[in-house]
This record gives sequence, structure tokens and C-alpha cells, in this order.
Amino acid sequence: MKYFACLMALLAAAPAVANDTTAELKTGGLTYVETSEIAMEEEDLRISRTEISVDYVFRSSADTDIDSIIAFPMPDIVGGAQSDIAYGDAESDNFLGFSVVQDGRRIEPQLQQRVIAQGIDRTEALLAHAIPLLPYSQRTAAALENLAPEVKAEWIAQGIIQGFDLAPMWTLRSVYWWKTRFPAGKPVKVSHRYTPSVGGTVAMSFIGDGKPAASYEDYARRYCIDADFMKTAARLEAAAAKSAGPHYTEQWLSYILTTGANWSGPIKRFRLTIDKQNPRDFVSFCGKGVKKTGPTTFVMEADDFTPEQELDVLFLVAGE
Repeated sequence: MKYFACLMALLAAAPAVANDTTAELKTGGLTYVETSEIAMEEEDLRISRTEISVDYVFRSSADTDIDSIIAFPMPDIVGGAQSDIAYGDAESDNFLGFSVVQDGRRIEPQLQQRVIAQGIDRTEALLAHAIPLLPYSQRTAAALENLAPEVKAEWIAQGIIQGFDLAPMWTLRSVYWWKTRFPAGKPVKVSHRYTPSVGGTVAMSFIGDGKPAASYEDYARRYCIDADFMKTAARLEAAAAKSAGPHYTEQWLSYILTTGANWSGPIKRFRLTIDKQNPRDFVSFCGKGVKKTGPTTFVMEADDFTPEQELDVLFLVAGE
């Protein structure tokens, strides 16, 4: 048997820039990092603000079965200054609600968690004092308050917690993993689902008084907003100012697409579906040959697809 490792890359976004802005965590898909013998034949990626789901079909070209470990690293949860990132359920180890099915069978992955502070692994120190590892859990805050004074002083000096309010300063790194097998010449179907980290603002920040704002160039690059989209945004802004229409806010999420290029060859059949969910909402993202397929859905399909950039999606969301 041949043994290799698989990895699903997830990157944390930059910290938010204002109190009325929430940053999102970037999430991504499977990457096979140590072999050229596994091809991704199909990827069906569906994205909405409430769920990301991906269905893959892989096939091995090897003459023998390949045993491997597949891992799903959750985004890093960074204590301190990045506390305004939208990272899901602060009280759950599985804070994005990750689940996986392979060939019709639900997989119960193992969970590995490590705590890093000032570049040093402090996991055992926290476990020795019964401190939950989730930085923003209420249980964690209560446990830190109950630490002995000498332990608090030591941890402050080591950069594990902050001095004046005992706020966690560590980074939590969580990885779900499971063992799997790619039979020689046979397809393997893997599906995973989770709740995305969705960022947002209380207004439309790329436009002001019907004209491009300072952030417009960045939005145009990231989300491929065009003249028609700007006209729509200006109309929505004007209607809201006259109380003739709902107030629109921004929401956005990011997905790491380029990991799909790490398998053997291009993705033979790729399908992306973006669902804005509410017909009154608007969406913009970069893609070729995008078609509207329903009141809320947009689809891009490609054969022999090699992703060359990440996917950033902008939603304009109608208020009540």
C-alpha cells in the first residue's frame, strides 16, 4: 500500500477594520499534496450564507490501493485583537458545524486541537488547569477567572492571557481527520458540509451618494462589481434615503478555490452554484459564463477547470 496525506486548506481572514464591520474566515476544499495519482473528476460546490456544501468524485490511477489520511483544518481562532471575526459557535469545538460523508457513509472524524501562544505550544498547560481551549467560550472565561493568582501572573508573562482582563491571547488550531482508502481505478465520492463564516457591514461601503467610495477599487477587484451593479447600488441607496425602499447592507464570504489545482491534472467537471436565498437581495462574484438558473441561484460550469484565484462573494442584503 502507498501512504500519502490529504489536506483541506483554510485560511483566516484579516481582522475587521471598524466596529461596525465583521470579518469572515476563509474556508476551502480538499487538496492532495503528495501524489500525482489521484485526480478530481468532479467538484460540485454550492455556496450560500447559511451553508457550504461540496460533493467530490476522485479516482486513483495507481495500480494498487492508496491508503491515506484526509484532514480538514478549521480556520485558526485568534485571541485578542481578532475577536470580531465571525467564526460560528463560540461554545462548540466544531464551530462551523463540519460534517463529512464518504461513499454514502457518515464519517466521524478525529479532532486534534493545539493552543499556540507567542509561537509556543501551550496546550498541555491549559489542559493541566482544566481550561477549555476555545478562546471566546464563556466556559473559558469563567475557568480563567478561577485560576490561582500565581498561575495568572505566569500566563500573563508568557503571553497566554492579557493582563487587565485575562482575555485569551492564544491561537486555537483545530484539525478534523480520518483514514480513507482510494481503491485502484475506482471512484471515491466525498461530501462535506459546514456553516460558512459570514462577514458584513451595516451599510454599503463601496458607494456613497451614488458615487464610488474609497473602497470601490478593492471591491471591483475582489467581487467583479461592474457598471450595472453600481447603478443598482445607487438606485437602492437613493430609495433607502427617501424611505422608498429597504436599507441594504453588505455581507460577504470567501472560499479557497485554488486547492483544487493540487490534485492530478485539472478538475474534469466543475460546477459552482451561488444562492443569494432572498430574491430581493443582490450578489456579485468573479466567474466566467455565469448563468442565472432561478430566482436566487447563479451557476458556473467548466470542464478541465484549473482554479487560479480564490472566490469572494458579495451579497447586498435587504433589511426588513
